[in-house]
Amino acid sequence: MTEYDVLRVFCGPNGGYGNELGVVRDGSVLPERSDRQALAAKLGFSETVFVDDPERGVIDIYTPTLRLPFAGHPCVGAAWLLDVPELVTPAGVVGTRLDGEFTWIEARAEWAPPRTLRQYASAAEVDALDVPPPGEWIYAWAWEDEAAGRIRARAFPGRVDERGDSRSGGAGARAGGVEEDEATGAAALLLTDRLGRALNITQGKGSQLLTAPQPHGWTEVGGRVRLER
Repeated sequence: MTEYDVLRVFCGPNGGYGNELGVVRDGSVLPERSDRQALAAKLGFSETVFVDDPERGVIDIYTPTLRLPFAGHPCVGAAWLLDVPELVTPAGVVGTRLDGEFTWIEARAEWAPPRTLRQYASAAEVDALDVPPPGEWIYAWAWEDEAAGRIRARAFPGRVDERGDSRSGGAGARAGGVEEDEATGAAALLLTDRLGRALNITQGKGSQLLTAPQPHGWTEVGGRVRLER
């Protein structure tokens, strides 16, 4: 069996919640994309990262069914694990930094896949949402405290072919996918780019994502990472 680590990314203040991530530290054991895709499907995490060069930070990201040029929580997790100044992804070079308990990445909104960002009037409305039927990928959000940049959010992938089994941190599994994603860095990146301000996002059951716009179209996304096993 291929060896891999399991991280939990975007944990809450008490170290709980977050989204699980599989990381194969030695990507050379599975050089072929088809083999990597097969392992990602077998492991069933929302994303699995293969490290091709730990010193340069070269990584390759897969969902159970797709290879991704960029994804938020895999990059944050890999940045924490490898402790390198940057990550090299097919989308581009992702800047990284460690700041106390938070690990940060710097990326561009155009690298993130399309998401429907749907605003609600209150955090209570977001909390009360039922899982929508399969269709568009929805990031439901509302201000908890607009002046402070605090947001309540929930993420509904809506497509059964993008996510793995219930280990991806969702609130329940569909056949071949999950109904709700616990922590979504790419969606937080898109929302920050749209609003143009730093955000403190509580997503899912209790995950925390911090973001901050940077000059020249870049955005930082940060969170806590824990080693599960």
